[in-house]
Amino acid sequence: MAEAAITASDGLWQTIRSEAQRAAAADPVFGKAVASAILAHDDFAAALADLIGQRLGSGATERARFTSFSREAFHGEPDLIEVAGQDLRAIARRDPAIGDLLPPLLHYKGYVALQAWRVSNWLWCRDHRDAALLFQNEASNLLQVSIHPAARIGSSVYLDHATGIVIGANVVIGDDVTILQNVSIGRRGELPARSPRIGSNVFIGSGATILGDISIGDFAKIGADTVVTSDVPGGCTAVGNPARLTNCPEPVA
Repeated sequence: MAEAAITASDGLWQTIRSEAQRAAAADPVFGKAVASAILAHDDFAAALADLIGQRLGSGATERARFTSFSREAFHGEPDLIEVAGQDLRAIARRDPAIGDLLPPLLHYKGYVALQAWRVSNWLWCRDHRDAALLFQNEASNLLQVSIHPAARIGSSVYLDHATGIVIGANVVIGDDVTILQNVSIGRRGELPARSPRIGSNVFIGSGATILGDISIGDFAKIGADTVVTSDVPGGCTAVGNPARLTNCPEPVA
């Protein structure tokens, strides 16, 4: 699996480098930034680790610390780089405003926040809890995306606009999920406290709130500003506060 991940990331990296070389040739001023962020690195893992460090660290020492943690994670689990590539390709597929990989890599803070979470989750699972929470805190402060390291998130996930997103501990999110701005997903006040489980290919609109021990089925859609506190079957659309179901593929009892 790791060897396949490295091969896939190599192909992705060559595409990104080609885009960077074209961008640098077209705009010499921007080319300096591209050279530092992309062309100065040997592979995707090194470039992404440096990007995380640059976005989370407020000084040279902090930048070096976040970069070092990220490099350690990517070296320890190469599949993280494969998933990072899948996340990047997902943005290019779903965002009609772009068609290349370089712009979201360099400019979409949701992408950086998600990859910073992947590093924090790697640290959390290895009992480096303080370091993991440091990643969460800085991503929250600087990128306005707070994802607890104990959450579980699949691949090809797109945090669109990525401002005001909060994902709590033990939330489960599947593959190919799109989450817009100002979304909160987490526990309610009940005991024992349990978190939502989001299926694959789910779309969550801006301002939505999803709380409690509930499941959101595959291919469901959650409308803007919807408040969801009960299950949403697969394929259904939930709208309103409290949420009501519509457009379900099968009648809901």
